[in-house]
Amino acid sequence: WLLRFGLPTDQKFLGTDPRLPTCISVHHDSSLLDKDNNQVGLLKKSYSPISHPATERTFDLLVKAYTPVPGGGVGDAICNLRVGQSLVGKLKAERLVHGSPLIGKRWNRIGLVAGGTGIAPLIQLARIILDDPTDDTKVYLLSINRNEHDILMRKEIDQLAKDHPNRLNVSYSLTGKDVRSDWEGYIGRGSVDMAKNALPPPSSSDGKTTMIFVCGTDGFRDMWAGPIARAPPLPDGSKGPKIQGDLLGVLKEAGYEAS
Repeated sequence: WLLRFGLPTDQKFLGTDPRLPTCISVHHDSSLLDKDNNQVGLLKKSYSPISHPATERTFDLLVKAYTPVPGGGVGDAICNLRVGQSLVGKLKAERLVHGSPLIGKRWNRIGLVAGGTGIAPLIQLARIILDDPTDDTKVYLLSINRNEHDILMRKEIDQLAKDHPNRLNVSYSLTGKDVRSDWEGYIGRGSVDMAKNALPPPSSSDGKTTMIFVCGTDGFRDMWAGPIARAPPLPDGSKGPKIQGDLLGVLKEAGYEAS
């Protein structure tokens, strides 16, 4: 589902800075019971808007409505909201990438590898970069889905490519069994050849800088780039933020290096 939500009347933007990517934690008070027959209570799930953070008064979410199960059900609850009902959530802290939350004008080339709904935070990054006419960063988007009809936001992605033919390169790959014989995209979850052909070359190859972002399930991310790790605990004793662990998987095999 592609859903649009209005902001409170006194709020112009979803985030604190319209140049920065945003993410919200959606809260849902569930009536589901866990395996011990106890009420689950408050559920939380993070969503990255697919709209540009500079969009005024509204923001858009890409949401899958899975059948509610113990420990889940946030997506289903969101998709069943009626016009006029409210979404309860909290803006998450800014994400730091190499010490800064800014994305634009930092690298010559950016590669975005999306598995299924992992397209959501990555399409927001693409919009931020492509919407700035003074930013000449080139964007390479690789969207990987099971079947062709499962490709999320394909219409919107293809329109972005038409609007920015010299700055956005789009590729698709399918992992399902029934791929039509005249399919012109890639096949598979990922490979060295796919990375070399669909993504920008590593930074070390020509002196230009490259950053690759990967988003999808844990298994998808691990296959492409290796598992995440945790930064040292915070002063209050809580867990440190998630960070990229050692670079492994397809990207390492394709010649990319951590920086």
